[in-house]
Amino acid sequence: MKNIFEPTQLLLTGFSLLIAAVLTGCSQNRSQTPVSRTGFAFDTVITITIYDGQKSDALDHCLALCEKYESLFSTTLEGSEVWNINHAGGNRTAVSYDTASLIQSALYYCDQSQGMLDLTLRPIIEEWDISGQMKQAGALADYEYYIPSDQTLAGLLEHVNYQNVLLTDTFGNEIEYTDTLSDEKNYFVTLKDAQSTIDLGFIAKGYIADCLKSYLLSEGIENGIISLGGNVLLIGSKPDGSDFNVGIQKPFGAANEVITTIQENDISVVSSGCYERYFMTGQTEKDRMIYHHIFDAATGHPVQNDLLGVTILSDSSMEGDALSTYCYLLGLEKGLEYIRSLENVEALFITKDYEIITSY
Repeated sequence: MKNIFEPTQLLLTGFSLLIAAVLTGCSQNRSQTPVSRTGFAFDTVITITIYDGQKSDALDHCLALCEKYESLFSTTLEGSEVWNINHAGGNRTAVSYDTASLIQSALYYCDQSQGMLDLTLRPIIEEWDISGQMKQAGALADYEYYIPSDQTLAGLLEHVNYQNVLLTDTFGNEIEYTDTLSDEKNYFVTLKDAQSTIDLGFIAKGYIADCLKSYLLSEGIENGIISLGGNVLLIGSKPDGSDFNVGIQKPFGAANEVITTIQENDISVVSSGCYERYFMTGQTEKDRMIYHHIFDAATGHPVQNDLLGVTILSDSSMEGDALSTYCYLLGLEKGLEYIRSLENVEALFITKDYEIITSY
């Protein structure tokens, strides 16, 4: 992979900047006219753009696919497959091929990270309710943020262990990480601890983005952008062969304040950081604490380290999703070491001093 980073920061900009970049210098050929669809799912804005004005129906199908995946993977939508797992009281729950595939991948990344990533972290996520507290603080001027006690978190952490999640086939055989799944077979999930609950948010958008790209390619669409919040997946290049420009959001900056752009094609760009969903306490800079949505599975607290965020460039958006969170949890030194041990993956780290460190 070529060196593409300028001094920069992490998280991707909103779709408006990306679309502006796509439109610049676009071909006048009507068949290559960029068309877009925008929707809302997974608690984020979705924008899909393709350079093929004659295949706009494919965009409508992409939005329908997003609705389908949300109906499977949502933790809050009653009747979703994840909701059913979490409310089964430890009983075996039938799941679709897509849910089985996503859980299989989630368990793989949990194992690779030695539990730093954990799909059973849902009780901690719910207790902190970072997004909910942000909304309440926006509505109530005198709102006091809730900080769970160590005792409360310790009790919840007793039920956080990815090894409590058992994925099996019809005959009760456990599905291993390396097993190839089939959409013609039936799969089941059992939570061995009935008080455990799962949340696939750390890789779900990446999985969905990869599926959308596969669908668009199957429809003969070779140029476009899939943007699911902090996940951007580039399909090919611009029709003229030039690279896309992807803006990188400045942490804690104004909306669409870009600290740099990267020029690339046919690659996934995924960012995670403490500035995405958070609240602050403390009246002075010395006393200030940032409470955000990336939690330490050992303590139940938002991880506190030397980073503001991480951006991962890789072939797979799901891989980028997992690695951006994992590397943020690892911190700068260990995160760099880990990324440099991988092939075909690059990373950009933003420190608390806004220093830009790259893996190449």
